[in-house]
Amino acid sequence: MTKIKRIGVLTSGGDCAGLNAVVMSVVNAATKNGWEVYGIHDGTNGLTESPLSYEVLTRQNFSDTPWPRLAGSYLGSLNSGIKKESQAEAAVRFGEGVRKLGLDAVVVVGGDGSMNIVSNYCETAGVQMVGIPKTIDNDTPLTEFSVGFNTACQVCTNALDDLMTTARSHHRALILEVMGRDAGHLAMHSAIAGFADICLVPEIPYTLKGIINKLEEIKKSGRTSALIVVSEGVKTETGEAVTAAKNMVGEKINGGIGEYLSNLINANYHGFQTRVTKLGHVQRSGNPTSFDRGLAVVLGAEAVNLLANGHTNRMVGLKHGQVTSFALKDVVEAGTTGLDANSPYVKAARTIGMYVGEE
Repeated sequence: MTKIKRIGVLTSGGDCAGLNAVVMSVVNAATKNGWEVYGIHDGTNGLTESPLSYEVLTRQNFSDTPWPRLAGSYLGSLNSGIKKESQAEAAVRFGEGVRKLGLDAVVVVGGDGSMNIVSNYCETAGVQMVGIPKTIDNDTPLTEFSVGFNTACQVCTNALDDLMTTARSHHRALILEVMGRDAGHLAMHSAIAGFADICLVPEIPYTLKGIINKLEEIKKSGRTSALIVVSEGVKTETGEAVTAAKNMVGEKINGGIGEYLSNLINANYHGFQTRVTKLGHVQRSGNPTSFDRGLAVVLGAEAVNLLANGHTNRMVGLKHGQVTSFALKDVVEAGTTGLDANSPYVKAARTIGMYVGEE
């Protein structure tokens, strides 16, 4: 078993609340073991670009500072992606960076994409790795919850609380478009917590007729307002993407479904005027909730424990409410985890009368 003396920690992919608490937990636990911790700047860029970008982290970086209580990443993150043809080259540079810094292992805080890409880097470079799941989408496989999801749900729920007051004032059906990529976890959890009337997610087909029937039902009940939550990855009723936009590396960009549905509803139903709110990157912010802070500390500590006991190439996570770990190869093979159409949340939504698409 290799004796650990120095580790690196980096945050990769989109930022979210709780990242700084994760890094603090890793630093404090590793320091207690007598290890050195190098914080890698801007995801894998800090190890693959020249000059290398990093800093030595100690307890003082997070002691008597607000960082563990703040969203965002103290180290900086990266989610611009990388073209497939350059991954092999990047893996070589990654390994060179690790060796230059004398790192015995790397702790990677990231989502499903990061677990895939960075684990490939580490495997190619012969570098030991432990992953910690984080994403507001909660689509990292095998773990029940990822750091950042709970806080994003709270941000969306707060938005629904605020929207209800103006919806009631103007007798409107207000649409909230939330993030989540192709997974509906954030939309569904937020819709239930925010007492929405309609929730559309990528995993469950819907019809305009179903939406209008629900709005008519609300109108007939005497209520003069409604709330609709829609996940950014939802397509048209016929399964087409709302936008063909792509980012700099050719990946699709979600969004626009809120406006699309608003126009469609207004053109076919006159019982409610609709308006759209798109939260965007506000969902990545907000002070971490107590759940996310606790999860960040627990998973960060467990990552260090795994390294201390010689267990690497694994991702820590929750299963049945218990802290555990999964082989990285199993995480990568499982791929992105969408919302289960038969999950307790979907069943509960239908039971209380929320329209969540067609059964």
